[in-house]
Amino acid sequence: MTNKQHIIERFISYITIDTESDPNSETTPSTEKQWDLAHKLVEDLKAIGLSDVTIDDNAYIMATLPSNVEHDVPIIGFISHFDTSPDFTGANVNPQIIEAYDGKDIVLNEAQNIVLSPDYFEDLLHYKGQTLITTDGTTLLGADDKAGITEIVTAMEYLINHPDIKHGDIKIGFTPDEEIGKGAHKFDVEKFGADWAYTMDGSQIGELEYENFNAAGAVIKVKGKIVHPGYAKGKMVNSMYYASEFINALPQLETPEHTEGYEGFFHLHTIEGKVEETKLQYIIRDHDMAKFEARKALMQKIVSDLNAKFEADIFEIELKDQYFNMKDKVEPVMHIVDIAEEAMKALNITPLIKPIRGGTDGSQLSYMGLPCPNIFAGGHNFHGRYEYVPVESMQKAVEVICKIAELTASKN
Repeated sequence: MTNKQHIIERFISYITIDTESDPNSETTPSTEKQWDLAHKLVEDLKAIGLSDVTIDDNAYIMATLPSNVEHDVPIIGFISHFDTSPDFTGANVNPQIIEAYDGKDIVLNEAQNIVLSPDYFEDLLHYKGQTLITTDGTTLLGADDKAGITEIVTAMEYLINHPDIKHGDIKIGFTPDEEIGKGAHKFDVEKFGADWAYTMDGSQIGELEYENFNAAGAVIKVKGKIVHPGYAKGKMVNSMYYASEFINALPQLETPEHTEGYEGFFHLHTIEGKVEETKLQYIIRDHDMAKFEARKALMQKIVSDLNAKFEADIFEIELKDQYFNMKDKVEPVMHIVDIAEEAMKALNITPLIKPIRGGTDGSQLSYMGLPCPNIFAGGHNFHGRYEYVPVESMQKAVEVICKIAELTASKN
């Protein structure tokens, strides 16, 4: 078992560096501040003794743990991202450490009455008696995916310090901008050089995922006309009222808060509105490709129907695919999932094999020639003030990484 305090200190050193990404930026990384953690990670990888540590002009970090066996072993990789979500601030993270969690409410911020309660977040009860790291209620925590980074660095350090654990070459990759869907866009798969890899980017302990959503983004622009409201009769066109027509035309129960498992959804995540123009930004998600295409077609039909209804080109839509279900790329090499499942079982972890209701770098990397299932990193309630991670889950993730490396070597 890896040292708990060591993991805590490493994790906190990462989450207290602000790395929020920016979906409106054209640069890579999308924010200059991501470089702060990127440079630290390079130094950490060198300090623990990894070889070929590199960082490119876009802040993609790669490194190698050389094989300690004489026979040929498939080259495996482990990948995590170091940016945090722009959905909620990651600046000035002030973590709280809850020792021996008692199963009761956790007051994150007494002054603002922000409480992390098992009455609402029932998964907390799985971790009674464990050490939890939470926010102070004013920021996200950053366990997505700095828990994954912590686990990978710690696992590599452990393997270096325990050469009795036999393994082949292991490649490490850390990426920017995963949270805005660009984490794999400039990832050099050929340079990385792995036969397959795992993203350490899942949630609760035991998660093992090789299916994810097909994903697209949609921007609907609604045109209006602005005139003085005192003289507006018959002349003003208020785009915000018209935008509500589009919103209400979509299936009201096919939203994130009403769906689970393999059910897809439409998610309106941003509205920017004035009388003259309103912009609606949606994400579209479905595991089934035919249903995914049908969702996009429905949005286009609603735009067409509303323009016909109002006898004017008030609505326009821009659709852009983001990533696809990696299942098609992983199923032909299912042994890579089997090894991860075997590793968990060997460590008395119950594998939770289920579809990702989202995406990871791995979904794009799988289509770039690097099959890449996803493994738990341990955190819960990502992208918000109620985020937390059990330290014991991070310890187990470290053990899973080491066991996968050991099993891969033993099978070849």
